[in-house]
Amino acid sequence: MLSIISRVSIPCGTSLEALYRKVAGDYPKFFKMDVLCRLGFLLTEMLVKDEPDRFVLRHDRAVLMFSRNGSYCNDRNYGDSLMDFPSPALFVYTLPNIVTGEIAIRNKYAGETSAFVMEKFDPELFVRTVEEAFQDRETREAVVGWIDCRSEEDFEAFAFLVGRENGQYEFNKDNVIWKI
Repeated sequence: MLSIISRVSIPCGTSLEALYRKVAGDYPKFFKMDVLCRLGFLLTEMLVKDEPDRFVLRHDRAVLMFSRNGSYCNDRNYGDSLMDFPSPALFVYTLPNIVTGEIAIRNKYAGETSAFVMEKFDPELFVRTVEEAFQDRETREAVVGWIDCRSEEDFEAFAFLVGRENGQYEFNKDNVIWKI
């Protein structure tokens, strides 16, 4: 049985830069990220900030992020840049899975990293997909989240640290609907 070790969310309309300064403040690459990556980065910072061995290489932690719009916000920005000169800085973020890579690089996670685009948040599919990641016996924990953004001010963002160990709540379709 999987359980929720911790859970966090970022309320819509939160200033991501102000939150960054509060929870991280030491990763200048944050300012180059698109809004999807910023949300995933901040959710993970909030989930794992107090871990004593935080930046030690981990093969046992996966990162799985889900979204409805994927990288659409940045795709739109990149499309706009094509009118003048295509921006390589924007092009980097035109794939939804870049967020999982950013999280893995920052935290030295070498487990599975996957991004999934769904028509809408589906708690049953969300849980089932995460459970499949734990079929790999090496995976002990996973950072999993729903990060969907239409703009820097209009988004949904919540995440869980899920593990094989006993957590506060069972990881099931009823307990993943939680949001602040």
